[in-house]
Amino acid sequence: MTTDTGPGGPATVPTPDTGSGAPGGPATVPTATATATATATATATGPDGPGARSAAGPGVDDERLRRWRLVLGGGEADGTGRVPAGTDAAMDGALTALYENKGRGGDRRGRDRSAGLGASAPSVARWLGDIRTYFPSSVVQVMQRDAIDRLGLATLLLEPEMLEAVEADVHLVGTLLSLNKAMPETTRETARAVVRKVVEDLEKRLATRTRATLTGALDRSARISRPRHRDIDWDRTIRANLKNYLPEHRTVVPERLVGHGRASQAVKKEVVLCIDQSGSMAASVVHASVFGAVLASMRSIATRLVVFDTAVVDLTDRLDDPVDVLFGTQLGGGTDINRALAYCQSRITRPADTVVVLISDLYEGGIRDEMLKRVAAMKAAGVQFVALLALSDEGAPAYDRDHAAALAELGAPAFACTPDLFPEIMAAALEKRPLPIPAT
Repeated sequence: MTTDTGPGGPATVPTPDTGSGAPGGPATVPTATATATATATATATGPDGPGARSAAGPGVDDERLRRWRLVLGGGEADGTGRVPAGTDAAMDGALTALYENKGRGGDRRGRDRSAGLGASAPSVARWLGDIRTYFPSSVVQVMQRDAIDRLGLATLLLEPEMLEAVEADVHLVGTLLSLNKAMPETTRETARAVVRKVVEDLEKRLATRTRATLTGALDRSARISRPRHRDIDWDRTIRANLKNYLPEHRTVVPERLVGHGRASQAVKKEVVLCIDQSGSMAASVVHASVFGAVLASMRSIATRLVVFDTAVVDLTDRLDDPVDVLFGTQLGGGTDINRALAYCQSRITRPADTVVVLISDLYEGGIRDEMLKRVAAMKAAGVQFVALLALSDEGAPAYDRDHAAALAELGAPAFACTPDLFPEIMAAALEKRPLPIPAT
């Protein structure tokens, strides 16, 4: 899917259930680039806007004004006239520290944002504790990401006490990997523990389904001519024997049975994951490393994992531990897709049984024409070539549309893929059937 979802896009926090009786529930929050989202979300809580009366009674009006006040953040422009108290005041303080303007009240448009968190680790750690108290985990992750991106807090993640306070997710892992080279030894073990937690959660979610899907694809691709009854592929058997159709009996007499092959320990397919490790691909690198480890655990698939920027690094020998793979990457830098594909091409020994998966936004810093020639040569040799603009839940980032169009002309359409769809994409590639490309 090629929908652009840049990292600065809007994020919202679910509004509380008005029937729950919990006065301190989460409120809708506008990010630095999403004041319009805040307005839209507030409008959804009541079509008449701040201060509107409701036929449901005064209690509903109070709750609506409370939500609007938390959305608008106070100041002269909010129009609610409410002063938060108790839990609402604490929530408002946590939101103000992250999203408030330098100048309080007045017009928000065109102003730079700043934090009320201060520059010290203790004050940030207290704020992290506050938001985990008042907001659900999914919202905490959004607010942490905004704080890291907008307030320059990345360097504070080099302190162990800070890492212990944050809510771990894929985006935090990407930030830690970008800081890998600057990370002191006192922080490294804590960082590895944070990364391992995220990786293990992803493996629990993705591994079983991936193995089951790909094992089925490999079994179906190994056809046998004398199958047992339960192994007969009736669809292929009928098509193979249509010439033996008897009209008078309205049946096909099968001279040759086609069956599904039984699983074996021999290597049937080779998979090469070629991953762009530029900064915008952080989430894709995390997911691809997990999938690489899962594929490497399957004896019938020989898996190679290669990461690249302007240099190429083969991390295949680390595939037994995706955390080691991730700490072997170096997010950022330039991009030379041609060089990376040249390396991958040189390692292919069985083209007809090989799937190459390029995961990149296709911003090529190398030789464009050579890159396309390599893709064409691999496909001509029988390699199944898959181009993914992203392997993440966020959709496609900004990408080079000219290169994507050129690959499509070669029969290798480039598209974004979610982690949940990746097993089906790989199964189709292993069976050499059309890829289930998501609708744009």
